[in-house]
Amino acid sequence: MIDRIKNRLAKEESGFTLIELLIVLVIIGILLAIAVPSYLGFKDRANKSAAQSNLRAAVPSAEAYYADNNTYATLSVAGLKGYDNGLSPDIVVGGVGGAPGTAPTATGYCLAATHGGFTYHFSGPGGSIPTAPNGNCP
Repeated sequence: MIDRIKNRLAKEESGFTLIELLIVLVIIGILLAIAVPSYLGFKDRANKSAAQSNLRAAVPSAEAYYADNNTYATLSVAGLKGYDNGLSPDIVVGGVGGAPGTAPTATGYCLAATHGGFTYHFSGPGGSIPTAPNGNCP
């Protein structure tokens, strides 16, 4: 009787075969090949939207600054934060037609917001936020 139990236990094998494990690894690899590019695309769209949103939030502050001071020439990030304390630290103030960091003129300004490697510009007053990142304010 003991011999029969030993034979029965010796014949039963449990666990996964090498082929089964390889199939599981191939399936996981296929799922990752689909998921990773989707995630990266989602992340880029989120960064672009965040940069555009930061610009949209700063424009009313710049217009309020002009209403109080009758000029954009002294506009700065600190001046914008006086009107909206929750303004993003990504905002940079510049002059129209130049790179951010140049001085605004009495009648125009340039706001730039960089988030996640994407930079958007707004040339005001009366400009529009572009749908794609660009170099400088027009």
